[in-house]
Amino acid sequence: MARKLRQGKNYIQNAAYLNPEIFTRQFYVPANDTLGANLQGFIFEQEYQRKQDQKPVEKLADELDEFFQAIPIDRRYHLEIRTPAYLEEPVFEVLEKHGVGQILSQWTWLPPNKEQFEKSNGRIFNSGKEVVIRLLTPIGRRYDETYAMAYPFDKLVDGLFQPKMGEEAVTLIQEILAQDAMVYLIINNRAGGNAPMLAQNLAERFLASDR
Repeated sequence: MARKLRQGKNYIQNAAYLNPEIFTRQFYVPANDTLGANLQGFIFEQEYQRKQDQKPVEKLADELDEFFQAIPIDRRYHLEIRTPAYLEEPVFEVLEKHGVGQILSQWTWLPPNKEQFEKSNGRIFNSGKEVVIRLLTPIGRRYDETYAMAYPFDKLVDGLFQPKMGEEAVTLIQEILAQDAMVYLIINNRAGGNAPMLAQNLAERFLASDR
């Protein structure tokens, strides 16, 4: 899903960008042959683009429409938009048309997950009624900074773990479940220091709020 790939200190055009044949032949078919029913979802990750590199959101929507039209129909597709300017209706309309889920991702340069969900008016686009939430990196913090703070990933770290993020995640999960949808929560160590401990913290918050 990346238009450009890093090569040393430079970036080059990705010849495989949104190529339906390459995706189907080199990834989709082998993944299904290998994992079968154990394969629960496909995550398409659109890379972050600086303002000077961004194309009009309508152009991206047209490219996505053409791509999803050409690949095998599947209810397990989910798209992660990492460029805030692309979290707009033209892209949402394409997701809805093809039954592709909107991944809600807590990441450096994105708005909070709750705000991302509100941008699409709380709609669930995935045709399988599934939503993926990713807790990757605290908002505003870079990868190298959070990696250094989290290492060796054996505890929740003050200043990295954000209680407000946990509260918002639980609220968001409740809203999605209220629409009779399934939620998949993917947590990175950089989101708080230790992914299993953060998962336990969120589970306790969720159970307490459900009483």
